[in-house]
Amino acid sequence: MNSIDKNQPEKNHEDLQGPAAVAKIRELVDRAETCFFRTEGARPMNVRRVDDRGSLWFLAANDTHWVQELGAGGPVELFFQGSPHSGFLHLEGRASLSRDKAKIKELWEPTLNTWFTEGQDDPRIAVIEVAPTGGHYWDHKHGGLVAGVKMLIGAAVGVTLDDSIQGELKV
Repeated sequence: MNSIDKNQPEKNHEDLQGPAAVAKIRELVDRAETCFFRTEGARPMNVRRVDDRGSLWFLAANDTHWVQELGAGGPVELFFQGSPHSGFLHLEGRASLSRDKAKIKELWEPTLNTWFTEGQDDPRIAVIEVAPTGGHYWDHKHGGLVAGVKMLIGAAVGVTLDDSIQGELKV
């Protein structure tokens, strides 16, 4: 029977905090771009930006029931998947709403006219900031190409060449 040394970190585990956690969040969000945004229910949402504090910014219609579910500082969960085999991210956080015109302008792009037909001045636009309180990630240590090669070699020779890494995130 193998014994597990609790003083030895797992080889595939790396907890991140502060700037390193923000960098990992930004990397994984940039790959996925879209997440499932969960309040009482879940819906797909596009992340407009991740700022230097790790906050995620969204634009949404303020007349939808789920935006109203957010209330003041409501808890939310965000689920990301960057590819079929890597780039998984789960964040918990607090959401806040605003109508900050400067932030709308900063986050705006013309394709959003599809949902907000009056453009940046559409009165339905709500700015949502999600400030993460914690999370967990699962990814590859050396990128998708190296992980893919290791998977192929491992399958061919019958050896596990696991290139995965995971850990807790504290912003």
